[in-house]
Amino acid sequence: MAGSSPVIPVLYEDNHVIVVVKPPNVPTQEDDSRDPDLLTLIKADLKHRHGKPGNVYLGLVHRLDRPVGGVMVFAKTSKAASRLSDAVRTRTIRKVYSAVLHGRPKQPQGTLRHHLLKKERTNMVSAVPASKAGAKEAVLDYRVLGSQDGLSLVQVELHTGRPHQIRVQFATTGCPLVGDQRYGGTLAQPGQQIALWSSILEFSHPVTKEGLKFTSRPPKSFPWLLWEEASYGL
Repeated sequence: MAGSSPVIPVLYEDNHVIVVVKPPNVPTQEDDSRDPDLLTLIKADLKHRHGKPGNVYLGLVHRLDRPVGGVMVFAKTSKAASRLSDAVRTRTIRKVYSAVLHGRPKQPQGTLRHHLLKKERTNMVSAVPASKAGAKEAVLDYRVLGSQDGLSLVQVELHTGRPHQIRVQFATTGCPLVGDQRYGGTLAQPGQQIALWSSILEFSHPVTKEGLKFTSRPPKSFPWLLWEEASYGL
């Protein structure tokens, strides 16, 4: 993506959608840090590349936590934004993540089901009893792809999109994500990058209805490089 810093790789673009790879540590949208955010960077790039006068429309239909990288889709028209938002709400967009955990889950594959509650003041999420006021159900499927040096590579498919869901659910089971500064406790090394990546995004095109699937491999750095690329199941 020319003219932007940091560089945002574009996987696909037409008149209705743009699919990109979000770099780690870039906010999805503007936050209190005022650091360059993905939504603004893509808007500026579209304006530059297509010579668009005035404001550029770009619809945010899903999010990734700031430290997380990987594949995302944005809508270039309000019609596409409405239809993609409906797809997110009805869970017809398939979202698959790669993650590296401390330890190894008790089962090689399974479903994690918790009720989560977010404290807005601290931006922290915790697993709570289902009866707790404001608690929302969080469901994911996981599969262990490999284990090495006390760490496990897992593929995670989300069925709900709760804030910090993957991070909190695995931490609750005693297998926090490597590098998770918020939920990793004493296992997180200061300054270490979280090992969570949006690796597969699959959805029907909001206008043509064509089935689209996009993949993104995690960076070739620790802890990802403990496993061969073929291990990731992409």
